[in-house]
Amino acid sequence: MTDADSVLAANLEFYRAFTTRDIAAMNGLWARQSPVACLHPGWTALTDRDAIMSSWSGILSNPHAPRIACFDERVLLYGDTALVLCEEELEGGTLAASNFFVREDGVWRLAHHHAGQIVRRQAEQRRPPPSRLN
Repeated sequence: MTDADSVLAANLEFYRAFTTRDIAAMNGLWARQSPVACLHPGWTALTDRDAIMSSWSGILSNPHAPRIACFDERVLLYGDTALVLCEEELEGGTLAASNFFVREDGVWRLAHHHAGQIVRRQAEQRRPPPSRLN
């Protein structure tokens, strides 16, 4: 399995823990040795692991917490760190999300999660095909 595949698997586990409301799994996914941060939509930044786990406990134990699906994942690798950019589909709309992973003891762990509302999409930049020299 490539590093990109391993990061995507860790990202999938994050959304599985969210969807199944598995607080223990969520706790196991977050880094313990590296600094961590989390920005839930509409919240201020959390930078203390205990505060982040407390926030997830509150979210996951709430019966009205949204169901969520992740799609359009893209991995950017930076050695022992990786960034996953994706979109989160909820009943009320779509959020853009970034999940930053660090490799701790050979395992990809979440060090940062940020999700926010997509207000408008940027149009894809259309580039003309490269000219060929014959």
